Amino acid sequence: MANLVDQAKEQMTKTVANTKDNFAGIRTGRANPALLNGIVVDYYGAPTPLKAVATIGVPEPRTLAVTPFDASQANAVEKALRDSDLGASPRRDGNVIRLTMPELTEERRKEYVKLAKERAEEGKVAVRNIRRKTKETIDKAVKDGEMGEDEGDRLLKDLDKVTKSVTDEIDTLLDGKQKEIMEV
Repeated sequence: MANLVDQAKEQMTKTVANTKDNFAGIRTGRANPALLNGIVVDYYGAPTPLKAVATIGVPEPRTLAVTPFDASQANAVEKALRDSDLGASPRRDGNVIRLTMPELTEERRKEYVKLAKERAEEGKVAVRNIRRKTKETIDKAVKDGEMGEDEGDRLLKDLDKVTKSVTDEIDTLLDGKQKEIMEV
């Protein structure tokens, strides 16, 4: 039964990694290919992630270059980029589509900080859900007599320690991302 806490910790670690990925998609002062992670292209009628239909490069600090694998789909890729909420308008240069990121205003930076806080809270909610499910499993095992109350209490204390350390890690990631966003 001790491995219940280990399983919960493993799931929580995956949640932290997912939160990091979500943070990567939030724009800072520099162009980053992760900014395009959420963009979906209508590829021959099927919604397909952008990174599955094109290569994404960073030729300059504030510019992304998107090159579709299939040149006939450049229009679909350009449309997906134009319809996104990046705040940058794509420019075609032959097969390459260039996105120049505008300078971030103070107001836009604050919006990104707010978005980062929302993503961090989503991560914490996921961690709390994992804790709740594991706690229910431990409580049921104690009630059914599969483990003693002392062992159940010890596992719950271990679970609480793991939960606290993971939520603290998410808070640390959020603080770092806020500083990165607000950096001019």
